[in-house]
Amino acid sequence: MESIPVPDDLLRLDEALLALPNRPAVFLLWPKDGEPYLARTALLRRRLLRLLGKRDKPSRILNLRHTVARIDYWLTGSSLESGLRMYELARRHFPRTYLDLLRLRMPPYVKIVLANRFPRSLVTTQVGGGPGFYYGPFRSRASAERFESQLLDLFQMRRCEEDLEPSPAHPGCIYGEMGMCLRPCQGVVGEDEYRHEVGRVIEFLSTGGRALAARAAAERERLSEELNFEEAARQHRRLEKIQEALKSRDELVRDIAALHGVAVAGSSQPDAVELWFCHRGWWQAPQRLSFEVVEGRSEPLDEKIRRLAAGIEWRTGGVRERQEHLALLARWFYSSWRDGEWIEFESLEKIPYRKLVRAISRIAVKPRGS
Repeated sequence: MESIPVPDDLLRLDEALLALPNRPAVFLLWPKDGEPYLARTALLRRRLLRLLGKRDKPSRILNLRHTVARIDYWLTGSSLESGLRMYELARRHFPRTYLDLLRLRMPPYVKIVLANRFPRSLVTTQVGGGPGFYYGPFRSRASAERFESQLLDLFQMRRCEEDLEPSPAHPGCIYGEMGMCLRPCQGVVGEDEYRHEVGRVIEFLSTGGRALAARAAAERERLSEELNFEEAARQHRRLEKIQEALKSRDELVRDIAALHGVAVAGSSQPDAVELWFCHRGWWQAPQRLSFEVVEGRSEPLDEKIRRLAAGIEWRTGGVRERQEHLALLARWFYSSWRDGEWIEFESLEKIPYRKLVRAISRIAVKPRGS
């Protein structure tokens, strides 16, 4: 952080503003009284000159020249860094209104409601702390609903929203008549058998559908060898449905408890990049990777990355913070202005260092601000 106290002689303020770098930054303007003004900009000097510079003619543009006591600013190397810095500062200085200030929209998830006696799925934008399996974040609600519909076509989990009290007198629904639901409402299956089907759904989501697709493909081949072509064709159609459902997922979607990745982005410092690790949906402190040569020796990139990763104290936070961190990730990842690369990995023991080296090399050769 850099800080500039505003002098009583405003001519000296103009000189200080002209000396500022014209680069991306997040800044706070502290007034003599009241709350600070927080904003981000692609060109710091130009923005502050517009807000604080001397004007020869009257203008409708906001001017804080005579009210500001101090300027704090943070140079940033990427849109991701600007967004995370804005979030950190807004949360600290505007604890009641920071979500509105940031216009942070919570992304949708497909949730398996495990707290229910007969679990079901729903699309939600809220991540809770109770029993539940969350799959996302999706790009849009329409995308999440489309995937949920295709998912339910593959299993016999119920689609109704009521809290069931099983009874043979229950009228049931069309999905039960079509064999697309186990009909727990009518007591056709008990809780244990129904939860076994729910377990198959969660396994499908947790493994990215690999196990179910492999079983369908193996069954198709077995039936073909037995010359049971009608059943083989049915398994082939099922495999196509599985593959279609998996292809319909947005790129970032997975079990949020296993959402691990690292964003490779530019740095505000020359000859460096920033590594932003995300662990189970929580952003970690950035790790700066410098390319400077020390004592005439250049350390291999993969060794530098391993050393940085080994030194991270992996942190988690509260449910609300996790939801907001996931929203920040989804906003950056699905945006048209994403200016870095995202490398996902299954666990902290399986960080793909070779992929990271290649991504770092690509980001490093881009000119700053590109």
